[in-house]
Amino acid sequence: MSLTRRDFARTSAVAGVALAGSAGVLASTPNALASTDTESAGEEAAAYGGVGYGPLIPDPKGILALPAGFTYRVLTHSGNTRLESGEFTPSNHDGTAAFDGPRGTTLLVNNHELKGPRANWTYPVPLTEGLVYDPAASGGCTVVEVRPDGQVAEWVGIAGTSTNCAGGSTPWGTWLTCEENSDRAGTNGMTKDHGYVFEVDPVDRRANRDPKPLKFFGRYDHEAVVIDPRRGHAYLTEDASSPNGLFFRWTPPKGFEHGRGRLRTLADDAGVLQAPKCFDSGGRFVDDLSRATRIGTVYGVDWVDVPDRDARTVAVRKQFGADDITRARKLEGMWWGDGGAYIVSSYARAESPGTAHDGQVWFYDPKRRTLTLKVLLGVNPDPAQDGAFDGPDNITVSPYGGIVLAEDGEGVSHLFGATDSGRTYPIARNDLNVGTEEEPEYSEFAGVTFSPDGRTLFANIQDPGILLAITGPWKRQRR
Repeated sequence: MSLTRRDFARTSAVAGVALAGSAGVLASTPNALASTDTESAGEEAAAYGGVGYGPLIPDPKGILALPAGFTYRVLTHSGNTRLESGEFTPSNHDGTAAFDGPRGTTLLVNNHELKGPRANWTYPVPLTEGLVYDPAASGGCTVVEVRPDGQVAEWVGIAGTSTNCAGGSTPWGTWLTCEENSDRAGTNGMTKDHGYVFEVDPVDRRANRDPKPLKFFGRYDHEAVVIDPRRGHAYLTEDASSPNGLFFRWTPPKGFEHGRGRLRTLADDAGVLQAPKCFDSGGRFVDDLSRATRIGTVYGVDWVDVPDRDARTVAVRKQFGADDITRARKLEGMWWGDGGAYIVSSYARAESPGTAHDGQVWFYDPKRRTLTLKVLLGVNPDPAQDGAFDGPDNITVSPYGGIVLAEDGEGVSHLFGATDSGRTYPIARNDLNVGTEEEPEYSEFAGVTFSPDGRTLFANIQDPGILLAITGPWKRQRR
């Protein structure tokens, strides 16, 4: 049933939907408030305002600054570690998820955001027989096995895909990898069309043979995807501009039941792909999420069918008029948690009609069909200085409460957390300078995800491509 603007205005008034400044929101400035809801991690955390785990300590190895008591381990490093086949680990690590593996192992599926012809890259994803979609493309996924004794093994999950950025795990234990590139066959040397989602099974290698694009999710610059485990919907983000990208919902065909390998059985036009149309409590249409300027803002969401999901002649986002749907700039990571989808918009500038910002996190509640603004980062005046956060990208929901975000902004790059009640705090800083001493440059973080037991936080430094395992005295954040 469609939720009309009038319906939302009426239910907002009756149910008391918060429109701005609600109490349980996530703040926009690091350590802006004294903590009253965080279990202290010790004197260091108390000295740092009581939020999180204390100040970050520079790494003598020049890789990762962490709070006192935390340590990291390099699991894979492009050009240094090798796959089971003997080839080097591919570069440009991006989205990642962790799964329970056999015999006490942890399995991580790791995207490699490599665009264009293979000749452009020193370490593309190897073309493992049977696992290749397009032999001209350089991207794909690897599977990293971390064994109880600490040993690490890595192999190819899928190859011959392009610009594998984020993605998402499924309730049935697989990984959906997303191509953030929609080159057609014959463009940039490609031999097949790109812009699709593929499923990768971290446990069953045979299930990954003969990769099949899941075309019913649409062909566009995909970023991330999550699955509603109760209703079966998929939610997807598009990282694009001119015009700004979209947030999608895919509804499966009637009677379809999710499960391992089931998506591959669907027809290319299975289900319904839709884009959102948002409106405020007064029933006014919202053209872009940059219009929201206050944490706690709530928009009602209706859904509009995509005319041509495979974008045969016109890009999906260009098939809608200005008043048809709601857009946002740099729609990036997503994670399912708390009964809904957390969605990141990395920043907004002149290409957005609303107010400039350096990051938003929205929460989509499928039951209420609402989007609520949970995090709003103001424009960072000096990204080169350590302190403020900007440009959130990948996201995960923490087993200790709140969320953890990977920075993909300008200047200094962090992993940072945000508690449920309004505090943000640093977890790690990238100390690996890939620029020069005169003009330092620090790659983005990506692939932030916790191990299934919650003891280890995994994250990637994209350039040159390093997968890290972070452990320490994690503490639950009180609600």
